[in-house]
Order: sequence, then C-alpha cells, then structure tokens
Amino acid sequence: MTLLPPVSTLSHLPEDELTQVLDLLFEPSPPLHALSLPVLKSTVFPTYDILIVAVKAQLSALAKSDDPKDIEKLSEILCSHPRLGEKKVESEQSRAEQAQLHTGAEEEKEQLAALNKEYEEKFPGLRYVVFVNGRSRPAIMMNMRTRIVRGDIKAERQEAIQAMCDIAADRASKLQK
Repeated sequence: MTLLPPVSTLSHLPEDELTQVLDLLFEPSPPLHALSLPVLKSTVFPTYDILIVAVKAQLSALAKSDDPKDIEKLSEILCSHPRLGEKKVESEQSRAEQAQLHTGAEEEKEQLAALNKEYEEKFPGLRYVVFVNGRSRPAIMMNMRTRIVRGDIKAERQEAIQAMCDIAADRASKLQK
C-alpha cells in the first residue's frame, strides 16, 4: 500500500509526487491535477483534512460557475471515479472500497448496472459518486434511486463533490505515514 507523505512536505515535493498524492486521495484525474497542483505547490497545509477542504472549495467554485468550460472540467473530475459495481476498477483504493458490491446476487448486480445507466442518462456528463463506507448494495441503490427521482443536477454535483471529499478524508486517515 502506498502511503501519503507528511502533509507539511507537500509544497516542497516534485509535481509527479504531488500528482500521486491527488490520485491516492481523489482518483487519477488530469483536470484535477491542473486545478489543484498550483495550490499544493504554494500552500503549506497543517493537515490533509484542510487540504481536502481546499480542493472541495475549488470544486464547489466550478459547480457554481456559469461557464460551460468549468462545468465540463468538473464533470471530467467527477467522472474519474469508477462506476459502482464495475468489474474493472483502476485504483487500488476504489477496488477495496467497492469490494462488497462485487459479491452477492446476480440480479442485484444487474439492477446496479441499470441504475448506473439510468443515472447517467438523467444527468449527462455525471457519474454517480457516493461514499460507500460499508453500506450495502440495496442501501446504495436506494440512495441512487432517490437522487435520480429528485432530478436536480446542481444538487448532484454538490453531492458528488461531498462524496469525493468524504472518500478522500477516509483514504487520508488510512494512508498517512
């Protein structure tokens, strides 16, 4: 398992190591790198939680923007998270977090795949992002259904940002040296 360097050293690290930190916390995402690397290079953070709050502020600013390019950039960042229940998940952290979603009844797996498809049709350019944190597949599917029915893309962006940051905070607590 790759561990995070001490947060106080981040501003002195080379860009490739900072990129690895972002990837470990949030998922590999070139648009997130472009957005957040300048802040990581120029700021000394007292904790990883504060770093995550800073990234959340950047993502929230994109979500509030009226510029279509900002919304597109945010969508690319949010879509760096794998679909729930997908068999091929690139990041080691996401594989571990979603492990329980790959077991169980075939019918539930098919329902989850159908919900992913419905979600992405309802919210073009978004992917359902949630902090799994040991929740059961039925509980997650109920949450997804509720969010689809709500039909509010701005709320979805905010929920996805919050989930990404909750996931990052959980990862930071597990990956610190």
